[in-house]
Amino acid sequence: MAALTVLTKSLGYHCAKRSKISTFSQNFPSHNSRFQTLRTLILEPSLSESVKLNRLSDYNSGIVEVNLDRPEAKNAIGKDMLSGLRHAFEAIDRDSSARVVMISSSVPKVFCAGADLKERKKMTAAEVHSFVNYLRSTFSLIEELQIPTIAVIEGAALGGGLEMALSCDLRICGENALLGLPETGLAIIPGAGGTQRLPRLVGKSIAKDIIFTGRRIGGRDAMSMGLVNYCVPAGEAHPKALEIAREINQKGPIAIRMAKRAINEGIEREMVSALDLEEECYEQTLNTKDRLEGLAAFAERRKPIYTGE
Repeated sequence: MAALTVLTKSLGYHCAKRSKISTFSQNFPSHNSRFQTLRTLILEPSLSESVKLNRLSDYNSGIVEVNLDRPEAKNAIGKDMLSGLRHAFEAIDRDSSARVVMISSSVPKVFCAGADLKERKKMTAAEVHSFVNYLRSTFSLIEELQIPTIAVIEGAALGGGLEMALSCDLRICGENALLGLPETGLAIIPGAGGTQRLPRLVGKSIAKDIIFTGRRIGGRDAMSMGLVNYCVPAGEAHPKALEIAREINQKGPIAIRMAKRAINEGIEREMVSALDLEEECYEQTLNTKDRLEGLAAFAERRKPIYTGE
């Protein structure tokens, strides 16, 4: 395997935010493997040393990886990391070439341990409230990305770490994964989407069990209850996620975006309205070069080459 080339740049700007997302006014931007082959990782500028945005190249072009790298705190989310996460996902949201996002960790045996409680202890109640609001809106930004998102979980994904994974479209974990929402043990509740996304995923009764008890769920149990899509041997979550990302990357980009919209928005509607939405999304795929390319490739018995047009 050829060595990875990393290009680093210094950051001299902040990202504009979407007006619908609230901001945390203090210490945040004020405006609004087995499956791996030759590839190059291009490291984008980041507001945080603990969050790295990598754009894969060669035939993996279109796959973007957000890598969590704060080993001294087990990837606990503090102000600095949250700024980095927000910057990364705003950059992805503006990037028309991005087709799939993977969120992973470079720290062994941990995806994300949740909020940085040492930092939290020094905050006033008002500061905590602002921080959690900003965290919640950042995870909503992940959920609202038009392209598929994949959480790559090895080890612990607790509290805000699990809430971040819940905001993704797919979750892939190793057998050594431990997932949980332990907030009630700290006399609070999951405040960054956990009380809403978890029951929508696994059902109300199971979500209540997980949140009320704060218990930790192993990888296999997480898959059996529908909390994750795949559970693989420990250490193999990343290659599995890359395999899935590559499969998605080969499909029509417009079709993938429309499928995600139809599912995410339609599930919140009653059936008649949801089917109207499906029709609207289907129509968006009709007058595209990609649709004609798909038909031509089928007739010619070759793989289609989609451009997102």
